This record gives sequence, structure tokens and C-alpha cells, in this order.
Amino acid sequence: MTSALLPAFAKGFALSAGLIVAIGAQNMFVLRQGLKREHVWPVVLFCAAADASLIVAGVSGLGGALAAVPGLSLALGLGGAAFLAWYGVSALRRAASPSALVVEQQAAISLGAALAGTAAFTFLNPHVYIDTVMLMGAVGTSLPPAERPLFMVGAASASFIWFASLGFGACFLAPLFSRPAAWRILDLTIGVMMLALSASLFRGALTS
Repeated sequence: MTSALLPAFAKGFALSAGLIVAIGAQNMFVLRQGLKREHVWPVVLFCAAADASLIVAGVSGLGGALAAVPGLSLALGLGGAAFLAWYGVSALRRAASPSALVVEQQAAISLGAALAGTAAFTFLNPHVYIDTVMLMGAVGTSLPPAERPLFMVGAASASFIWFASLGFGACFLAPLFSRPAAWRILDLTIGVMMLALSASLFRGALTS
């Protein structure tokens, strides 16, 4: 019986890994917190727990219910676009300010602020509902009921491993980011990426 259920675990792990590894706003935020070595465990655990909850909700049938809510996609899209635009502008301002380029000189944020930022990047992104709730939910519900729990465990395991690797693996980049120029490049990249994602979300929300 165990060997028969292993494909369900592997399917969940592979699907989750394929969806989550793409560089996006949430991943960039986790990477930045890892480079700063600031509240890394809480941020990683929050991301993994949020993914696990959304996966369970999707396999339990929430995806279909969300798709039927009128106006939800528009509200999420506009809210996410506004937040990403604000964060993108903030990153560009950091890149333009020499005093904000070295980790030791950057103002530390509280645990509450770090978790609030993590929550915003997680739940204000419409793609998290499309990928995690709807897509993974559709795959999970297509499996026999006995295989669904292991599918969810596999998917959640991939999420935790990825975020832990991203957050704590950032320490290996610390020597590179001891130079202000590296932070300037990172913040420029983050700023441009966030503004591009914001524009994409805004356009998608208005045309959906």
C-alpha cells in the first residue's frame, strides 16, 4: 500500500516545486530577508504554512468556490498591483540611496512587519490562488481519496524545502552582498520586477 501511494507524494512534490521555484515577488522578499538574516525562520515557516493551507483548501474543493465569486479576481488583481507598485518604488528608492545599501546600515524591521510583508506577498498575489488552490486543487481532487493526503504532504514538503533553501541559502551570498554595489543591483532588480508584475496584474485584472 505504501509503495502504491508514493507516486501521489512524488506528484504533489514535483507539481509544487515546478510552480513555486519561478522567481516572483514572494521569493524575492524571502531572499532579501535571508540576506539580511532577519526573522528568517518565521518568514520561511509562514510561507510554508500558507502554502500548505492553500493546498489543503484547494484539494478540499475551495478552488471551484473561489472561481464562482463575482469580482474576487478583480479585487485581488488591483490590490496586488497596488502593493507591488508601492514595494517596487520603495526598492528603487533604496537603490538610489547610498546609505541604504549596506545591510548593517539598513533599518531593521520588526517581526510583525516582516510577517505582514510576507502575508501581503502571499495573499495579495492572484497567481497563488490560480496555482496553489485551483491548479493543485484540480490535480489533487482527480486522485483517489486515499492518495490525496500524501499528495498534499508531498506538495507541502516541496514548499517548505524551497523556502528554507531560499531563506537560509542566502547566507552563502553574504560575502557578495557585503559590497554596496551588489545591494544596489539587487534592489534595482527587485524594483523593476515588482513594477513589471504590478503592471501585469493591473492589466490582467482590467481585461479579465
